[in-house]
Amino acid sequence: MDNYSIDPNKPLIDVQNVSMRFRMPTERIDNLKEFVIKTIKRQVRYEDFWAVKDVSLTVNKGESLALIGRNGAGKSTLLRMIAGIMEPTEGQIETQGVMVPLLKLGAGFDMNATGRENVFLNGAMMGFSHREMNAKYDSIVEFSELGKFMNVPLKNYSAGMLTRLGFSIAADVNPDILLIDEVLAVGDAPFQKKCRDKINELKRSGVTFIVVSHSMPSIKSLCERAVWLKDGSIVMQGDTASVADAYLADCNLKS
Repeated sequence: MDNYSIDPNKPLIDVQNVSMRFRMPTERIDNLKEFVIKTIKRQVRYEDFWAVKDVSLTVNKGESLALIGRNGAGKSTLLRMIAGIMEPTEGQIETQGVMVPLLKLGAGFDMNATGRENVFLNGAMMGFSHREMNAKYDSIVEFSELGKFMNVPLKNYSAGMLTRLGFSIAADVNPDILLIDEVLAVGDAPFQKKCRDKINELKRSGVTFIVVSHSMPSIKSLCERAVWLKDGSIVMQGDTASVADAYLADCNLKS
């Protein structure tokens, strides 16, 4: 794999004044034909929706950061911009090192290919050679506990099985940055614990994490820092316990 040089004097993730705008039609259009006709006639009216508004944050090597907030707060959009999947409308994001995103079940997978084929496909996407992934293959399969399903196409996998495979690949490639968006909420309790134990092991080895989750106990156990997003903007950031407690109080919930 190609070496990624990391400047120790800079954060691994540097988000500066980032905003993301979506243009939303102001009226309901029921089908593609109607949309095309109205677009040609310039009859479609739009309004701007800012999913993320002027967000700045940095994450240093070895830190673990939680993004919390209600549905629609902008957490997943921000994570996708950090991953490079979406480009900000405004601002800039700089990252260093090998980044592995676990953002959506099935993302980055070929659902018609087998589990085995997807191990090598994912590895190639992250810059690993076939030989390197072949050396990792047995440990990936062992961790995922999917041995008898590795020659089955992913379209026949359950959500929990996809989570097992995706996390097992990510955990074995020794990333510098791991982005996790709710995927660990899927699957049975024993495997969730196994994933948390692996995350703690990766943390001790210096891997940097950004985690999106609605589970405050999980966030408090996994992350030292938290950012609370509301309507696309940062309400509060600081140590996880303080931010999570303030968020829960705002939601009138108990921790």
